[in-house]
Amino acid sequence: MAYFKTTKGEEFKVYADSVNDGAFMVDGGDRDYLVTDPSLGFAGGEVVCSKCGDKKIMSVLDHEAAVLLRKHFPWTGPSRVLDRDKTMGVGDRLGIAGDGHLRVFFKYPEVTPILAQQSIRELNLTNRTFADVLDSATFATFRCGYKTGWGADGDHVKTAEEVEYALKSGFTMITLDCSEHIDNSVNDMSSSEVEKIYASKKDAELESLYMDKTFDIGEGVKIHFNRDLFYRTVLIYKEAVEHAVKIWKTLICRDGVQVADFEISIDETLSSTLPEQHFFVAAELARFGVRCSTVAPRFCGEFQKGVDYRGDLVQYEKEMKIHAAIARKFGYKISIHSGSDKFSIFKVSGRETAGRFHLKTAGTNWLEAVKLVAMKDPGLYRELHEYALEAFAEASQYYHVSTNLNNIPALSTLTDAQLPSLFNNDDSRQLIHITYGLILNKKNADGSYTFKDRLYKFWRKNREEYYSLLENHIGRHAAGILLK
Repeated sequence: MAYFKTTKGEEFKVYADSVNDGAFMVDGGDRDYLVTDPSLGFAGGEVVCSKCGDKKIMSVLDHEAAVLLRKHFPWTGPSRVLDRDKTMGVGDRLGIAGDGHLRVFFKYPEVTPILAQQSIRELNLTNRTFADVLDSATFATFRCGYKTGWGADGDHVKTAEEVEYALKSGFTMITLDCSEHIDNSVNDMSSSEVEKIYASKKDAELESLYMDKTFDIGEGVKIHFNRDLFYRTVLIYKEAVEHAVKIWKTLICRDGVQVADFEISIDETLSSTLPEQHFFVAAELARFGVRCSTVAPRFCGEFQKGVDYRGDLVQYEKEMKIHAAIARKFGYKISIHSGSDKFSIFKVSGRETAGRFHLKTAGTNWLEAVKLVAMKDPGLYRELHEYALEAFAEASQYYHVSTNLNNIPALSTLTDAQLPSLFNNDDSRQLIHITYGLILNKKNADGSYTFKDRLYKFWRKNREEYYSLLENHIGRHAAGILLK
């Protein structure tokens, strides 16, 4: 094991994989530092190597250091990677999971990670910024020596302002959430009601293109729009397409140059996306010249947070086959959102997409982090769990879950050794999954954080165990969809 020693007697363990021309990272105990040659221009304190006598600069891992790292070592910055067959988003809500995630992608090099993946909602709940999310990924790639490319996803951004914020922060992928432009109320209307509303919004051009038309998209798949389905599809999705086209023309494709990978999300709805409706969205986007890298339909069944797929697996396979064929027809990949822990659908998804997919995971790395607390600091976990029960009603406003708190064993009935078993209970998983923001932000009367500082100190001390948990857990996701 290599150490960097200064003439002042300080000794720091060197992260061996971080050693590059004129720079490397060291473990400073409660935090890491960057050590560089003065010629690279990093700010920090001057130290002298006891072995060679060379002067070095020791820097904290702040935004300025991340910016310079990306300048000197471009592989520590994101790039557009969705043109690769297999990509996986691994949102890191805490900013500490990168090393564990990268162990997975060293093990499965055929999968390319989107290391920086965060939504505006997640930024607000964790008091982070897009710059902070990007910088955390930069430091992880440098520390681990990961040089084969990764992306940064401004996830579920909804407005032009949010898209611009992500792009200006250096993100290389935009996931445009069109949910606020999708009218799900149409699904509950009678045919006569739908016809009446459509009459007030009649679109002769779309009628000539789709109504009573059948489309042969190959692979034995045909799409047909009868009158009622056409009316419903236009009423539900036309405005979403118009929004996506506007964002594309004003922000994503500037002067004919595409500046970021573009994903269209139509999954944040209560009703599933019929294959015909997926086809309509895809065909309309293509008609207006929008080049999507990925599209995320709302699949049948339930993709709830932190638990496996709930639904008819036979129906899922049948519809995934058609959704994947549509994606191939229009030249993009299917994106599977809320993919964390959906182990029962990975094999089917990998097979039907012919190994071209984008899989999104996020909160499951938070669950692994808290499970580690239950394993090693049961007292802290008990405090956190009790508060999560209090905060659940508020947190459930942000997420669609069917959690039944009555199915969670009372802590008083569990020994410390039994606490980790709570993470095998779906209701307990969802309880912890959706309360992360409230847990991290809870403060004491004096303004200090109730849990946040203690948690980060714990995770820093036990980071190797955390990385191992992530390597195993996220690795199961990769292995499942890779059919391994």
